Amino acid sequence: MSGSPESAVAEAMNRLWEKFLPQIEERVATIQNTAQSLATGNLAANDRQKAAAEAHKLAGVLGTFGLNEGTNLAREAESLCNGHLGEIRPLAARLSAIASELQKMISLRK
Repeated sequence: MSGSPESAVAEAMNRLWEKFLPQIEERVATIQNTAQSLATGNLAANDRQKAAAEAHKLAGVLGTFGLNEGTNLAREAESLCNGHLGEIRPLAARLSAIASELQKMISLRK
């Protein structure tokens, strides 16, 4: 018998992380790109919707891997993308900060 059930689960989770890492990174990039487009005034409504959808998916997958703070950040990004724009600069800055925090979190999990 090779290893405990816990180590088998950990190995399976690591394989899943590696499999989904490109999608995770792409979703974070979408949030960052949305922040940049918003800051420059080039954000289309469908881009906001796409960013909100990607943030929603990101929240779920990060929770699956135990990154609860990442889930909270992704939910905040989703809420910001779905909400009334209000002050553009603070919104763009917060989305960018969320993307940066998520990137750090993901790089630590690698």
